[in-house]
Amino acid sequence: MFLQRTAVAVARRAAVAPVLRRSIATTVVRRSENKAPTPAGIKPLSEIKTYEDLLGPGAAPGTVPTDLEQSTGLERLEILGKMEGVDIFDMRPLDASRKGTLDNPIMVKSAGAEQYVGCTGSPADSHNVIWLTISQERPVERCPECGSAYKMEYIGPEDDGHGHHDHHGWEEPKTFADFVKPEYH
Repeated sequence: MFLQRTAVAVARRAAVAPVLRRSIATTVVRRSENKAPTPAGIKPLSEIKTYEDLLGPGAAPGTVPTDLEQSTGLERLEILGKMEGVDIFDMRPLDASRKGTLDNPIMVKSAGAEQYVGCTGSPADSHNVIWLTISQERPVERCPECGSAYKMEYIGPEDDGHGHHDHHGWEEPKTFADFVKPEYH
């Protein structure tokens, strides 16, 4: 009985061993400088006018959809922009070549009422990331580690369309920053 089991184990190892010794082959794919044609049923970025244009066609029956076929909304807009070489959300890093001062802060564009900024110091990576929150109410913030100042430049719509701005009596909780003299901001 013992010999039968070892013979089976040796046979299994022999069958698997050549597969493990094979090297992995890779293929280099070269892209031409010409843009790839837009797949059928997909509108290019220049033809997107309404939200309905951002609905994907979906996959053919029996196939697994790609991101391009199933994405909708802002994700679809981002994918279509990347296909044409346009960075829709401007994901470039902030200017880290200098330290922002209160007179000349590092500007951060925001389409929303609030934006998060990760400060790594000046020169870059001189301290761990410290996350700061800048908003329309408090557009300037300073990093507590290095003192670099950041200012939010609001580029969103003037009216958010909700029609109410009092947030039903909700008030922002107070922090130590609320008790700092305004000239220190």
